[in-house]
Amino acid sequence: MKRSLLLAGKPGVGKTALIKEALARTKVQGGGFYTEEIRTGGVRQGFRIVTLDGQEAILAHINISSPRQVSKYRVDTDALDRVGVSALRQALKKSDLIVIDEIGKMELLSPQFREAVMQALNSSRKVLGTIMLNPHPFADQIKRHPQVEVLLVTRDNRTEIMRKVLTWLTEE
Repeated sequence: MKRSLLLAGKPGVGKTALIKEALARTKVQGGGFYTEEIRTGGVRQGFRIVTLDGQEAILAHINISSPRQVSKYRVDTDALDRVGVSALRQALKKSDLIVIDEIGKMELLSPQFREAVMQALNSSRKVLGTIMLNPHPFADQIKRHPQVEVLLVTRDNRTEIMRKVLTWLTEE
């Protein structure tokens, strides 16, 4: 099996939840980060980065000031670099598993993030992450990387994908 396993699928299908559950079920110690929605009154306002060791930063929000924008969200690439990229670099040094959730439009606005992703994929470490489904030059390059396997997650195949992720995480 390949060293890097990336989950792709439509928004809201449960890719991040699948990664968090797999990590909890295997007790594999990893480094890196995941993203989660910021909601107010049930309405999505933005996204935060949460590192596996508990640091947080706002990645994107409708109410922050930034020259970078994806959809209605302003993107804070400085926060991504300070918290997310830093977590990836630490994981490269210290962890057997690097978690990158997600490799998407917002994150790809950061050159430091793109560089850290490539370092992780080219390392001897396992990489578990999510990647945007839609075409994007850099994301497409990652999907073609010789050490990357991309699994398409749907609501119907989550159990099967979870089984594959758990097997991949626990094999040497």
